[in-house]
Amino acid sequence: MNPWALVALCSVPFVMVLGNSMLIPVLPALQQALDISAVQVGLLITAFSVPAGLLIPVAGALSDQYGRKIIMVPALILYGAGGLLAGAAALWLNEPFPYILGARVVQGMGAGGTYQLAMTLAGDLLPPGRRARALGLLETSNGAGKVASPLLGSLLGVVAWFAPFFFYGALAIPAALAVWGGVPEGPPKGQRFSQYFSGLKSVAREKGISLLGAYLAGAVSLFLLFGALATFSDQAEAVYGLRHVWKGLALAVPVTGSAACAYVAGRWLAGKPERVQPTLLAGLSLAGAALAAVPFVHGLFPRLATLLFLGAGVGTALTPANTAVTGAVGAARRGAITCLYGSMRFFGVALGPPTFSLMMESGWSSAALYWAGALLAWGTAAAAALAFRPGRLVARFGQGPSEA
Repeated sequence: MNPWALVALCSVPFVMVLGNSMLIPVLPALQQALDISAVQVGLLITAFSVPAGLLIPVAGALSDQYGRKIIMVPALILYGAGGLLAGAAALWLNEPFPYILGARVVQGMGAGGTYQLAMTLAGDLLPPGRRARALGLLETSNGAGKVASPLLGSLLGVVAWFAPFFFYGALAIPAALAVWGGVPEGPPKGQRFSQYFSGLKSVAREKGISLLGAYLAGAVSLFLLFGALATFSDQAEAVYGLRHVWKGLALAVPVTGSAACAYVAGRWLAGKPERVQPTLLAGLSLAGAALAAVPFVHGLFPRLATLLFLGAGVGTALTPANTAVTGAVGAARRGAITCLYGSMRFFGVALGPPTFSLMMESGWSSAALYWAGALLAWGTAAAAALAFRPGRLVARFGQGPSEA
């Protein structure tokens, strides 16, 4: 795969991550403009993420049968169209919330065939020795989108609270064209369905527990990151008085740490399968330590420092999880296995903000909330340590695309 094809592929996670991250800094403005509750405004994140999470495995299975690009390119166009519909509803309707919610569902349906298929296609096109670095770049691009999106959301929010919705279409359609024209397709597809599903059952029997550990690590990491970001988004205005671009800069701190550590982890893991498990455990442990420290700091800069370490832990954990999942099977079933992992990541994103909000509204103290998050991160690390058994996933993912 040539460098320009990799750039085009990296545009997909960058565009996709804006679907949620760009709205986080404007959630209070959306809540005020639409006159809705905190839980309702959190549903704008959930309405995007749940359909994506449900459809990602479907997109993966279809891509195994018909090819990656023929699924990914229309999905990118649908993603952009959903954003345009949400913006149009906000601009022209008197009671736009139900229609914006529906448009977010449409947008999430498109997102279901984007980033995970980009990871899958990278796994198809690159040999094992180069795969971890490319996946690190894809995760870094995803992180770069998280860095840019609070700034973009804040700047666009100054123009109008609904302006971010229109921005999706302006980015998604060019990305779709770049992938269609600049990225080669993976290996030929089209097994008989009976043979295909028989192979998936074999993978589940042989590697299911180890894959479940990687899936859990990805979902929990993003659940904690987005829950903490949504909580801090509220506190940034109410407690620290941050608005607009300053708020966007503050929200960019933890995701900058995540993007940087995802890139470093990709280089660290290149050609070194034995490093996957310890790197994953180190990332989850760091995320847990950062969450545990939050109740002990109160000023803006100490709080940002703890969130920076949270982001660093999440970025460190995601790249080895990505690498293990995409390398666990060959190209014939990589779409289904990788996209099921992607759906778990999306459910983590979807559940994070409303769960954190509900816990706060139910009377949980801030300290109890963050300590519960720390225990979840450490518990996930313990589960992953037990799940990654030699010979089942990590020790075999470096064998190459011919593996079952």
